[in-house]
Amino acid sequence: MANSSRRDFVRHSLMGLAALPLGAGILSTRAFAQELPRLDPQAPEAQALNYVEDASQASDHPAFEEGERCDNCMFFQPENEGCQLFPGKSVEPAGWCQSWTARS
Repeated sequence: MANSSRRDFVRHSLMGLAALPLGAGILSTRAFAQELPRLDPQAPEAQALNYVEDASQASDHPAFEEGERCDNCMFFQPENEGCQLFPGKSVEPAGWCQSWTARS
């Protein structure tokens, strides 16, 4: 009788462990979206790419074209307003930097 209980315990434990990744995948990614600190436009990495929080402030930059904004750039991550070019930081959706690239 003890062996039967032990087998049931092991079987249920293994099935439970196997189901953990599936359960985590079902949960909304927004529930786990991390709040990122906003990128400071005066930070060296921001200045290196001429980042501004308002795209209209970049109108005098030779690489800027009307309509280019962080929120329509391929590097922008809408779920946490992050940017692949500035890891660990969020950017202003209405912002712009010289590495702006259209989403495909």
